[in-house]
Amino acid sequence: MNKVVQMLLVLTSIGILAGGLLAMVSEWADPLIAANQKAATEAAIFRVQPEGKNYEPVANAGFEVYKVMAETNEGLGYALVYEGNGFAGKIRMIAGLSEDLEKITAIEILDQIETPGLGTKIVEEPFTKQFIQLGTNPNVAWVKGVEPSKPNEIQTITGATISAKAVVAILNDGLTRLKKLHADGGLQ
Repeated sequence: MNKVVQMLLVLTSIGILAGGLLAMVSEWADPLIAANQKAATEAAIFRVQPEGKNYEPVANAGFEVYKVMAETNEGLGYALVYEGNGFAGKIRMIAGLSEDLEKITAIEILDQIETPGLGTKIVEEPFTKQFIQLGTNPNVAWVKGVEPSKPNEIQTITGATISAKAVVAILNDGLTRLKKLHADGGLQ
């Protein structure tokens, strides 16, 4: 048999075997990954809405949003999971919001691949703490190099301005969609 054909058959066989093994591992791991993501999201819901005891997904929202309730099932507000582009890739975050959508209770970055040491500062408390009880009307704004002077402003991170601006843009985009859903009666 020609050496080229023999080599081609061996490499093809190895490729098929490796592909099949990867598919099997993926099928085994996918449910575990989904369960871990669900558990992480649930924990984050209660971190951005610390008074919450129960939650339920808002049906037909078209994006990931949860109604968060007290132990008595009285509505406390919402937890909005939203993502968008940062400097280096996708940023996925969760924001807790008051029931009237006028205040942010807290935010948390769930997933990001920003520049280590600079862009990753968006997950640190000095940045995320700025969003606690931040007004959302008008939309969240950012300032650079000065202290925030309005109830809807946060200060960007020196050296990571693009990442900080991206968080604000993602948050505002999600808020706009959530406020529209609320105005259309979709949060009942």
